[in-house]
Amino acid sequence: MRMRIRSVGVAVRFAESVLMAGGQRHARRNAWAAVCENRRHAADRHHVAPTAAGGTGVEPARS
Repeated sequence: MRMRIRSVGVAVRFAESVLMAGGQRHARRNAWAAVCENRRHAADRHHVAPTAAGGTGVEPARS
């Protein structure tokens, strides 16, 4: 495979894409796992918070 490289910038971007492709994929997987974990924790807090306070989770209106 012979490729003509037009500039140093293109060469650097090409080398970066080849060398970092696996790392970027791994980082994206880790980030998505963190998002899913945060959503699970938020859902757990949403379901637990009203009972942990001992009430309904809705404050009575003040008059």
